[in-house]
Parts: sequence; C-alpha cells; structure tokens
Amino acid sequence: MANAVFEKYDAIVRKHEKLILEAERYIFNNPELGFKEYKTTAYLAEKFRELGYELTMAEGITGFYTDIDTGRPGPKVLIFGELDAIICAEHPFADKETGAAHSCGHNCQCAALLGIAAALKTPGALDGLSGSFRLCAVPAEELLETDFREEIRQKGIVKYYGGKVEYMWRGYFDGCDIAFMVHTMNSNTMNDYGIYMKKGSNGCVNKSIKYKGVSAHAGAAPNRGVNAFYAATLGVQAVNALRETMVDGEYARVHPIMTSGGQMVNAIPSEAVMEAHVRGASNAIIKKVNDKVNRAFAAAAASIGAKVEIHDRPGYSPVENDDTMLEIGHRVAPMCADPDNIKYNPARGGGCSDIGDVQTIMPAFHPYVTGATGRSHGNDYMITNPDSACVFSAVFQLVYLHELLKDDAAEAKRVIANYTPVYKTREEYFNAIDEFFKDKEAVIYNENGTVKLDYK
Repeated sequence: MANAVFEKYDAIVRKHEKLILEAERYIFNNPELGFKEYKTTAYLAEKFRELGYELTMAEGITGFYTDIDTGRPGPKVLIFGELDAIICAEHPFADKETGAAHSCGHNCQCAALLGIAAALKTPGALDGLSGSFRLCAVPAEELLETDFREEIRQKGIVKYYGGKVEYMWRGYFDGCDIAFMVHTMNSNTMNDYGIYMKKGSNGCVNKSIKYKGVSAHAGAAPNRGVNAFYAATLGVQAVNALRETMVDGEYARVHPIMTSGGQMVNAIPSEAVMEAHVRGASNAIIKKVNDKVNRAFAAAAASIGAKVEIHDRPGYSPVENDDTMLEIGHRVAPMCADPDNIKYNPARGGGCSDIGDVQTIMPAFHPYVTGATGRSHGNDYMITNPDSACVFSAVFQLVYLHELLKDDAAEAKRVIANYTPVYKTREEYFNAIDEFFKDKEAVIYNENGTVKLDYK
C-alpha cells in the first residue's frame, strides 16, 4: 500500500492530528440542527482564522467558505464539510433540549475539512498542483424540522431547505468546476481505514400534509365531528396500498411520520399533521410517485368529509457520482487503503443528499471512509476510531485532490471535459426544482354536493 503521495500527505496531516481530533470531539459534544449550527460555525471559523484564512461567512445563516490558490492556472475544486446533526433524542450524547445528536458523522467531516485546511498551509503541500480550491463548511444537509425551515423561508432568510441548495442559490459555488466530499460510515462490514464508493442514491421531495376536520365531544357527540386523525390514518393506508404499483428499479420510497394527531383524548381531532418524503432515482420518478401519493392523501380526506392541505417543497436531486471521478477514486483508493478494505457498490442507495443537487451542474464525487460503529441515524452510532474517520479521511481527500490537480490539472480537466450536466445553467436547475413547490387545498367540496380532488 506504500505510496509516496499518500506518505507525503499523511506526514503533513499528522502534524495537525491534535487539532483535528479536538475539533471532532468539540463538534460531537455540541450537536446542532440545520441552519442553527452557531457554535459549530464559530468554532470552525476561529480555527480557520488561526490558520491564516480569510473567510466568506454566509449572510444571515450558518457556514462559510474560503479559497486557496496554487498560483498556477487551472480548475477550482470545491470540498465540503457538513455542519449539522440529526434529531435522535435517545442517543446518549444527544443535546437534552433539542434532541440533536451527531449520529451521522458530520462532525468527522468538519474535523477532516479543518485538517485539510491546516495541511494546505504547510510548506510544500501545494507543490506540483495547479488551479485552486474552495473549502466550504456548509449547513443543513439533513432534511428535517420542516416547520422551522418553512418559517425561515417565509421570513426570506432562506429559499430552500437544504444547505448546499441554498448556497447554490446564493452563488456561493459560482466559479467552482468540480466538487467532492467524504462522508463517515460505520465499520460493521468493513475494517477501519476503509474506503467505500457507490454509483449513486435517491433524490426526494419534502412534504407537509395537514388534515382538517371538525372538533366535537368524542363521547357525547362524535357524530357532529369529522376526525382529522382518522383521515390521516386512512391516507397512510392508501399510500401503503400503492406500494405494489412502484416499479422495481425506480427505487421509489415513501415514508410519513405523524407530528400531530389531536389535542385531547375527549375531543374529535380537528387537525392532524404529517411530514413525509417521497424518494426516487430521478426527479421524473419522484414527480410521478408524488402525484400518486398526493392523490391518495386527498382521496382519504374526501372519503370521510375532511379537508387536506398538501405543502410540497424541493428536497434533493438524486446523487449521481461522476463516472470519471469514480474512475479516479478507484485509482486513488489503493494508494491509501488496503485493497481488501476498499468496496464499490454499483447499486443505488435509498438515502438522499444535497450533493446530488451540486452534481446536476458540476461533476462531483461522494465516497465514504470508515471509523464509526452502530446504525447511522440510530442511538448507538459512535465514532469509535476518530483517526480513521477524521485524520485518514483528510489524507485520502488530499491524495484525491493531488490526483486531480497534478500535471497541470490534467485529470481535473478530463473530468470537466467528460461531464454532461443535467442542467446547462444554474437558472435552468432552479427552474426545474421550483416545480416541486406546491401549496394545495387538495379537496374541494362544491355546493351541489360533488367533491373535486385538486392534488397536482
């Protein structure tokens, strides 16, 4: 496995091992949810400034980016570290007030990004490289707290629920040509210091469904009410009955949760609220399945005389790892890890990430490194080998960056030449995802007694 490039960057990064591992522990112990990563942003910004970086802070929200130039012309490579945690109140290290917990490993991404920043300030680190790079600490990858994100959207603080999508909208990635990031994964099926790659994963639309009924005394006069909770449960059953219509290979997924189902047990619930994601392998599949789901939710309401509001928001575009960058990943991984500890999965994953939105306008790559145990997003997820999850991750990313930008950035230029964007311009991309915005009163009761479903 010995490789001169790996050994160079391993030696550089290990000079900053203490800085990296302290950052991982601080962020792990201070988990924050998307667009609320105030302490995490402040901590990382202070560390970056101590290294001598000038930062561009995101206006009105969390996160920042900084640029580094080799002094030689070439493409600009964008590298991410995600700031946010998930909600997992039963995690032993969850924030007791918010339920936030780093049960997905984003703390390691941020620590690795800091390690990359420190390494690139080391004399000799930029030798032989051409072009430039943008290091970006980006908020809100996890698609949660819909009510909060809609609230700040209504206030004009953000337009989109995802951090990378919002940064794209603001122009923070303008001028960048290629992107990559490395996520943490568990070591349940691989050893530590392992590298995992896959072709892609799903995209999604984010949904809020509000059933409206009529309250009445649940014991004395239930006949005078319309039970919104029952309407919601009928909606879930209707959606479940659709699952056999979902086509193999389209990776369609629908998963709702109930966030409100009534205020007291002795009153017929007048409102029931659900959140849901509809996922699929392409935006066209997501739209097709989402129309079916909305029809089911609307028909369930109409079946018992309830109303339903459907509020759809753009989620994330499907992840499509760039073929040329994957090819380079297959070459770089053995420079860094034992060949038996490198895995590639050609199948599509069921999860989502807003790196997929970045990939619609520039080539991007999203591999994983090991170092955790437990279930991702579960209460037993722990970073059991931070050296693998953070230090090794930083080294792997620097070796990958070197491969892109060495020899007058020949490989980066090849990546760009081979790439066919999903959307030709940023504006075309936003026009496409804005079609997912929807606010519908999906059941209309006419004066003549007829009912109309308006769910599209």
